[in-house]
Amino acid sequence: MDWCRYRFRSIWLLAAPPDAVYAVLERAEEYPRWWPQVREVVPVDDRTGTARFRSLLPYELVVTAEALRRDPAAGVLEVGMSGDLDGWARWTLTAEGAGTRAVYEQEVEVRSPLMRVLAVPGRPLFRANHALMMRGGRRGLAAHLRASPPPV
Repeated sequence: MDWCRYRFRSIWLLAAPPDAVYAVLERAEEYPRWWPQVREVVPVDDRTGTARFRSLLPYELVVTAEALRRDPAAGVLEVGMSGDLDGWARWTLTAEGAGTRAVYEQEVEVRSPLMRVLAVPGRPLFRANHALMMRGGRRGLAAHLRASPPPV
């Protein structure tokens, strides 16, 4: 097992239609407005940006993300990442009743020197930290969607 590699999968059920959820998720530069653990997103160009994350543990991760797939018809947003994390992340949105089932998948290798040194003893904490970050994102996105309903 490579202790520096992670696979994550989260499912968020949201009370908004997929088009509305997609419209929010495709604007990564606005994530810090509703996702507390996303501290900063700085666009570099129309396909690339840098992002800074911090959850409960006292460290930050900085990545450069590049859009690999933007497919509103399929409800898919995918980025490649480099920096403290090297890999990819993908949102897949589907209708579920009147709302949306948002599946977040991520496969990364940790490049942060501190996290690599602490890979074995820190792994449970790193996974818990990620889970807290995802919980904060789900809550923040749900609240954001409630506060900004799509036009009728």
